[in-house]
Amino acid sequence: MSEPPTLPLDSTQPLDSTQPLDPTQPLDPTQPLDPAHRQGAYRVRFDWGLAGAKAVGAGAEVAVVVDVLSFTTTLSVALDGGGTVLPYRWGDPGAAAYAREHDAVLAVRRGSERAGRPSLSPGSLRPGPVPARLVLPSPNGSTIADALGRGAGACLGASLRNAGAVAGWINDVYGRPQAGVSVTVAVIAAGERWPGGALRPAAEDLWGAGAVIAALRDRGAVGLSPEARLAMAAWEAVAADLPAALAGCASGRELIGQGYAGDVRIAAELEQSGAVPLLQADAFAAPP
Repeated sequence: MSEPPTLPLDSTQPLDSTQPLDPTQPLDPTQPLDPAHRQGAYRVRFDWGLAGAKAVGAGAEVAVVVDVLSFTTTLSVALDGGGTVLPYRWGDPGAAAYAREHDAVLAVRRGSERAGRPSLSPGSLRPGPVPARLVLPSPNGSTIADALGRGAGACLGASLRNAGAVAGWINDVYGRPQAGVSVTVAVIAAGERWPGGALRPAAEDLWGAGAVIAALRDRGAVGLSPEARLAMAAWEAVAADLPAALAGCASGRELIGQGYAGDVRIAAELEQSGAVPLLQADAFAAPP
């Protein structure tokens, strides 16, 4: 992983989550990765961010990306409305050309919405209709999904709205009677970014990942790593009071302060979506 910024944080830089990531870069080849960090002894793994995805996703048949505020929540809303979503790297100037090449609508930055123009805000899709094909860049979840999509195996997007639906699909496709899920699943909390680009672990993504892991466990999945159990325990600690927890965490307070309280409420719609966003070629769509 990249080195954290020099502490204290530069007070001249606003705290935001828009630092670009480069998904084409491998883990630092000058720093050998201890095999233990791949959680290879476990069937259900959990880690953070792009580096974590590359570590625990190696050899996994299924990867689940969780970015609750807001990429994977917006993804679930888009699929609920019958759309497909093309993930794309954040801050890449080629996004507009990519959208044109794929006959898709390019989402604008949150805060730049105009009537009928979608953004990373899930609320921007609620008036409808949802574009048939939507290019949705984001600094974290979309960038990670774009990177994972180049590898083997299934890549899915999950949020608190559809954690159970995603876990159910994994069990239906990869489960065995009386044995539950029998493949390796890597669950990735996207997290946010500090100024300078270092990962900021985000509570809402830990909870979303934990909700997926708990749903897998409830369907018979075994072999959870300690990291996966940690995420699940974090989820179970707030599940009974989810709306307040989301509104009170740092990312939720940030969005509410920016005028997007509705996005936080949508993210708290626990298990209200049956969408299973499966990355197929270049787009998240319902499974065939």
